Amino acid sequence: MYVSISFSFKNMSTQPKDDPNNNVVINSSSFSHRKMPQKSIAALALISLGIGLGVGGDYLFAHNSNITGTNAVAESNTATSVNNLSANQGQLTGDEKANNSIAQIAQEVGSAVVRIDSSRTVKNPNAEMFNDPFFRNFFGSQMPQMPDQQVRKGMGSGFIVNQNGTILTNAHVVDGAEKVKVTLKDGRTFEGKVMGRDAVTDVAVIKVDAKDLPVVKVGDSNTLQPGEMAIAIGNPLGLDNTVTQGIISATGRSSGQVGIPDKRVNFIQTDAAINPGNSGGPLLNQRGEVVGINTAIIQGAQGLGFAIPIDTAQRISDQLIASGKVEHPFLGIQMATLTPEVKQELNSNPNSGLSIYEDKGVLVIRVVPNSPAAKAGIRAGDVIEQINGQTVEDAETLQQAVETSQVGKNLQLDLKRNGQEMNLAVKAGAYPTAQADISNKKS
Repeated sequence: MYVSISFSFKNMSTQPKDDPNNNVVINSSSFSHRKMPQKSIAALALISLGIGLGVGGDYLFAHNSNITGTNAVAESNTATSVNNLSANQGQLTGDEKANNSIAQIAQEVGSAVVRIDSSRTVKNPNAEMFNDPFFRNFFGSQMPQMPDQQVRKGMGSGFIVNQNGTILTNAHVVDGAEKVKVTLKDGRTFEGKVMGRDAVTDVAVIKVDAKDLPVVKVGDSNTLQPGEMAIAIGNPLGLDNTVTQGIISATGRSSGQVGIPDKRVNFIQTDAAINPGNSGGPLLNQRGEVVGINTAIIQGAQGLGFAIPIDTAQRISDQLIASGKVEHPFLGIQMATLTPEVKQELNSNPNSGLSIYEDKGVLVIRVVPNSPAAKAGIRAGDVIEQINGQTVEDAETLQQAVETSQVGKNLQLDLKRNGQEMNLAVKAGAYPTAQADISNKKS
């Protein structure tokens, strides 16, 4: 992966490949399954919140200490949570609305929250083996006939942001699909076209051909404070228009802290109960304004859910609507936050090939061949201390500085190589999205 995520150097230790408890089982979309080695001993067990029908629409980051099975579902049981208050309840009187702001918000916003069903025809991975003439001759009529293709389905949530049918959701909800089925709370269904998806931030835009649709109000995620009320609406486990309530637990959680190293997002943390199927649904503040897109939960934990800030989602969606794609600035380095412990471990390891003199900064572990960093002369073992005059003491800060720059723009890096100060200009390239599923910590 090409995003920069802070991690301890000890996280780079190799786990036994044949131990299922030391592997990350990941479904990065509603359609694909694969296993990837666990990158960090501190990795969290996460499941993305799209629910799959047939093969699955969620991806699971499994950790050996806090998961017992891939079908487990984390739920929030906080004292302030509302137990699955349905958004499609009957109309309330004025007095009842005044005494139940959550119910009022659910009625006002619920009609703009949609269910998204997607499907994709893919090659059957077992067909070639089962239809091989050798096996068929050997087993004869007992050998089952396998179809060459199969349809994989997924389901998630979304919300309407304008009356002409623009819908925001998660990229993994619509992964691989060009068209989807969109169902409104009132039962109306539309065929939706995927205008674009960005796997790096997990944001996608869908368009349906309709007018005068109900819409959500958009808030400001930059002003959120821990302790504020939070409300989630979506379709968890196929239960349409389910409402749960909690608080904003924290803001600015890096993708490294959350355990999703292939994203470039500073997540909102909430204890509002969210489950598989909530993916793409809105996270609301106490005024009923959308402040985030629900996207991930921590398996086996109480009240740890994460949402993409709406400010990030809007920035990405504007680019997807305009061009169908998003360009993320890219340097091409694999890096780690440098600490005295990392320094000592590297210097005492004769196989590291590195001699580190600094105690803090961002250590370059590897440089991607032919990348902007390689062309600028950056080498493994360099310690980056500043970017464009801004001090960077951890990989997350450097990643954000790169993300907020522009493709083609020069970035000035102040670094030290073998204890000697250097200044290099790196021209940011475009993030290679075709390789977005690689889960290395890179910028």
